[in-house]
Amino acid sequence: MKIRLNINPEAQLANLKNSTWLPSKLPESIKTVKTLRNDKAKEKKTSKAMDNNVREINNEAIEEILKELNSLVGLQEVKTLIHELRSFVEVRNMRIEQGLTNEAMALHMIFKGNPGTGKTTVSRIVGRLFKELGVLPKGHVIEVERADLVGEYIGHTAIRAREQVKKALGGVLFIDEAYSLARGGDKDFGKECVDCLVKSVEDFRDNLIVILSGYKDEMNIFLKTNPGIRSRFPIQLEFPDYATKELLEIADSMVKEREYYLSGEGKLALEKHLNEQERNGHPHRGNARLVRNIIEKSIRRHAVRLLSTNNEKKFSRQELMVLEAQDITEGCKQCYDEKK
Repeated sequence: MKIRLNINPEAQLANLKNSTWLPSKLPESIKTVKTLRNDKAKEKKTSKAMDNNVREINNEAIEEILKELNSLVGLQEVKTLIHELRSFVEVRNMRIEQGLTNEAMALHMIFKGNPGTGKTTVSRIVGRLFKELGVLPKGHVIEVERADLVGEYIGHTAIRAREQVKKALGGVLFIDEAYSLARGGDKDFGKECVDCLVKSVEDFRDNLIVILSGYKDEMNIFLKTNPGIRSRFPIQLEFPDYATKELLEIADSMVKEREYYLSGEGKLALEKHLNEQERNGHPHRGNARLVRNIIEKSIRRHAVRLLSTNNEKKFSRQELMVLEAQDITEGCKQCYDEKK
């Protein structure tokens, strides 16, 4: 014979209240099941309302950030898309204010390009811009690579990946050389990390933007390893290599920032070296990062040249500022020797 019990939590709690061994009035902390359910539904409703609220927008700060973006050399397609995203978010906020329907925003991105093409710089601008637009509450950028995400034993990877996601909540998680997560094959822990990230972009889509970054060809291969990645990262930006003319503009900007300037011969020496790199150099030759290294080494060679030619150590303002062809040539040679 089967005995069927009909358990009613609310009836049980009522019986307990009437029991002689309990005080006539239970503490306020003890709530009925119905009350708990109502509280949970209320929290869910409040959370949903908060998602649709438009945070206060600082237009002055937005214009400053866009001015910084526009000042970057080249990257015209990247700039155009960032401006489009700004317009999309602002119009979406207006629609929310008017009570119109809006689809959830998927702003996770993939940056493809060689080193030194501005991927990290743009990711920081994106974080700050989306903070001021009200998309992200913090806008900070957590920069990580494979070693920060992939563990050394079973179960370790999920812990590491979740820790980095937790740090990035409210801002941007920027994963450099993201293609390396899929390099080890099916038995590698990198696959577990990718699965964890795919889940995180869904769970925290309103409080996190993930940017996957790396070489163009490697990233295209990486996208094929997990069907869920491409659909969850709808924004793909390509960062092309800088032309020699653009690299010279970057060099001018770097020396001015350090209160130096290139002499006419110095600029010709740098242009000659960059043209040689474009013709014969490695396809991942470094771009703006290479120019920065050349300028920093040239500044050090400039200091050595000055002190080796003047025992009294008295120099004019111009001598302290100008980088000559000799300085640039020696700086380029040091960079080339380091590569070898």
